[in-house]
Amino acid sequence: MIPYRKKRLANGLTVVVNRDRTSKLAAVNMLYKVGARNENPARTGFAHLFEHLMFRGTKAVPDFDLPVQMASGDNNAFTNNDYTDFYITLPTANIETALWLESDRMGGLNITPEKLETEKKVVIEEYRQRYLNQPYGDQTLLLRALAYKVHPYRWAAIGLTPDHIAEATLADVETFYRAHYHPSNAILSISADLDEERMIGLAEKWFGELPDRPSTPAPIPQEPPQTEARRQEVERDVPATTVTVAYPMGSRTSADFYTADLVSDLLSGGDSSRLYKRLVKERRLLSSVNAYITGDTDPGLFIFTGQLLPETTPEAAEAAFREEIGTLCRECIPDYEMQKVKNKFEANTLFGELNVMNKAMNLGFYEMLGDLGLINREVEAYRAVTNDAVADFCHRTFRPERSSTLIYRAK
Repeated sequence: MIPYRKKRLANGLTVVVNRDRTSKLAAVNMLYKVGARNENPARTGFAHLFEHLMFRGTKAVPDFDLPVQMASGDNNAFTNNDYTDFYITLPTANIETALWLESDRMGGLNITPEKLETEKKVVIEEYRQRYLNQPYGDQTLLLRALAYKVHPYRWAAIGLTPDHIAEATLADVETFYRAHYHPSNAILSISADLDEERMIGLAEKWFGELPDRPSTPAPIPQEPPQTEARRQEVERDVPATTVTVAYPMGSRTSADFYTADLVSDLLSGGDSSRLYKRLVKERRLLSSVNAYITGDTDPGLFIFTGQLLPETTPEAAEAAFREEIGTLCRECIPDYEMQKVKNKFEANTLFGELNVMNKAMNLGFYEMLGDLGLINREVEAYRAVTNDAVADFCHRTFRPERSSTLIYRAK
């Protein structure tokens, strides 16, 4: 159980705080509700670009990292399709250093032509190294484009093409900054051994005077129901062929999420999971296998993927996936197997609550989802999943006409 207090400042900034009496460190997390899903299809990759630009300094603080290091702290950030997250861990006595730095770059990021050109080159090189010049690098990009035709999840956080970043102007990025990096589009979450009122007071001190720049976000097009199977085959210079099959599923807050997450763990949660035991160890069809969910804010995907052994055909791998799905639909899951997976989720949740940064991040994340109290209800949600719920989910989700299959052939 994570106790917390929440307050919305006059300028729209949401503040969530948790007192952790066991930690000597403070965690300050700043979540901006902007990800790849908020981008213009003709200007993708901007949220990820700003993850880089936000460390390039302001007029008041030219070097963001130096004050963090001087305060014995550590900081980093990440971007995904739904949001951008910046976090700092440092001794509790130095917490105001983190709040000062975050408030400074929220209101006064100094984007110069030189800084922009430098970070554009870094991001373009990252695109090439991670997605274009690496074995299997473009596999996720191809799968997104196959599974989504309308929704902006059809591109990854890195963007549709490096050309969008290469062509970005200073005016483009300044417009993006003004639209998304302001108090009412952000969530500040703090976990530290400080009185909750004290933390809220510090948030007021450092952020309360920042002006807001509210804007009306463009509506996000929703993906229409898929009614026909999709299929794509490509050939690449890779060691082994892979088969990936994706099915549309609900959002992170949908009633199906916990059942889907549990099913993915039943199928591929370690060496004792069903897919690994049956398709890797017993039948020797695959050298590796996985089943996972994307857990997106909007409806996401349930994905099966496996790397084939030389004598296995893609058709055999697809048939094996279908057989395992059929088993879940028809047969009751043994109590010990269901309980093992539920215990794993509960243990992971409890261990996560021991880490001060995990708590700060999770408070921001659940507030972003629109249900902060969910942070303390999820273990019960997993416990409530039944055999009937699993069978019903599998029947509704894993239908052939809802599949998107990518065959990634080795030359």
